[in-house]
Amino acid sequence: MSVYLDASILVALFTPDALSAHLDANFRATADAPVVGDFAAAEFASAVARKVRTGELTEMNARSVFSEFDEWVARLGAMAEIRSADLVMAARFLRRLDLNLRAPDALNIAVAQRLGIAIATFDQRMAVAARRLGVPTARL
Repeated sequence: MSVYLDASILVALFTPDALSAHLDANFRATADAPVVGDFAAAEFASAVARKVRTGELTEMNARSVFSEFDEWVARLGAMAEIRSADLVMAARFLRRLDLNLRAPDALNIAVAQRLGIAIATFDQRMAVAARRLGVPTARL
């Protein structure tokens, strides 16, 4: 079974993070095949760049993180590209005011929904919204 990884998971996988140890232990125990979306990859890059700006990572560390991430994604061979239909669906999700979604979260959920796979996130609000939209969430 495949699972779509959002940026919160990717950041914890590739940078020192409060959730890294938890994720590392659980990620190795699951048989789920990870899928990375091109939008989640962009969010990941933004988060790594923010860690450089705040002094949590050096530029050299960030370059190493980017290289490790790129090699990992290439080995996976499972990069999900955003389609225009994903943007339309995300806009529909955002109009559901009961979901309290942000645009990036809605877009990630839309991609996972189109692929018919579970989504993994540490963002509890996003996880609740995904389940309400019929997109299963993976426990990592």
